[in-house]
Amino acid sequence: MEKLVIASSNAGKLREIRHLLEPLGIEVLPQSQFKVSEVDEPHRTFIENAIVKARHACKQTGLPSLADDSGICVNALNGQPGVLSARYSGEPKSDERNNLKLIGALRSQADRRAHYYCVMVLLRHPEDPQPIIADASWHGEILPDKRGDGGFGYDPHFYLPDLGKTAAELPMEQKNRISHRGQALARLLSRLTANVC
Repeated sequence: MEKLVIASSNAGKLREIRHLLEPLGIEVLPQSQFKVSEVDEPHRTFIENAIVKARHACKQTGLPSLADDSGICVNALNGQPGVLSARYSGEPKSDERNNLKLIGALRSQADRRAHYYCVMVLLRHPEDPQPIIADASWHGEILPDKRGDGGFGYDPHFYLPDLGKTAAELPMEQKNRISHRGQALARLLSRLTANVC
């Protein structure tokens, strides 16, 4: 595998994935380079949505593709916002509105535990019956008040008790190494090197 299309338009995700895959000699290309449009994510699970995104990019480009689906799952809310994390407060997407809605939903809850979850799917061709799949979780709890300027999404409210910081207070290198996406990328990298692609 010499080239790989990333089924995302998120610049941060593209940067992280490129950083880990290019040392393998794989050229990482954004789907926007091929004018691949965003695809609907109709499913209730992260893995189903990641497969849909990877298959769409693979079909449109004729190249192997990698997609991720990720979000935050809150214990007291039965795993919500989950797959709806980016659109929790509706369209258009807004991190600020999403955070306000989440804090409001937890106002009367004592249990503030939550975790970020990420699943990554690599398809070598559109009909690949054995996609390479890697996933990971990152556990913490939700703070009512924002802390930190870094990251995106729910990071200013996602508190890591072991570190005494929110995800938004972590240096980018540290966050990329220990986050749900960083862990999933590392596992995918391990599986890529163990498989003949």
